[in-house]
Amino acid sequence: MTPFGEAVRRLRQRKGVSQKEMAAAIGVSPAYLSALEHGKRGTPSFDLLQRIAGYFNIIWDEAEELFLLARASDPRVVIDTSGLAPEYTAFANRLASQIRHLDARHIRELSKLLENAAKGG
Repeated sequence: MTPFGEAVRRLRQRKGVSQKEMAAAIGVSPAYLSALEHGKRGTPSFDLLQRIAGYFNIIWDEAEELFLLARASDPRVVIDTSGLAPEYTAFANRLASQIRHLDARHIRELSKLLENAAKGG
């Protein structure tokens, strides 16, 4: 499941609706909505994101958060290391092959390391 899929599921549960009911209301198939929630589909279109936000009648701040989650939830990530040193490509490939074997603690540690690097720390 992706962060976006988890958020949609929480919103659905909060509203007390099934995937089938929500899918009909926003104009997608129940199978597509299920695949989206389970991380088996890529990032939804902006149009679909707007329909989802409208369906749940969420305020702008919450909608913006949902849109950010959608952008960070593509389950098929591509990392472009062209032009970088060979160790960057090796690292990206190793991460891709090992990510399923990392536990939550290691993911948190790597995330913190990336956040600190982005901040210049």
